[in-house]
Amino acid sequence: MTDGAAGDDTPGGLSARDRAVLAFERQWWRFAGAKDTAIRESFGMSATRYYQVLNALIDRPEAVVADPLLVRRLRRMRAARQRQRSDRVLGSDRGRD
Repeated sequence: MTDGAAGDDTPGGLSARDRAVLAFERQWWRFAGAKDTAIRESFGMSATRYYQVLNALIDRPEAVVADPLLVRRLRRMRAARQRQRSDRVLGSDRGRD
């Protein structure tokens, strides 16, 4: 697996690593065992670093072009988690309505 940086321009504007991350997210459930283990085996990075890379990636317009359905789904999931965290911090009961 290459460790291409976000600026590595390849056809479509995404590095090989970026394309591999999107492919992994599309089908990670097919890997045996925990996702953290599959991340380490596939990319040689910690789960924390992987999610940093993934979150930066899904904010890039090139990622939307490469896989619009996946990127929009990941963005929705991230927004929902952020709302849940915000509700807990603020003590809001919005989720109970």
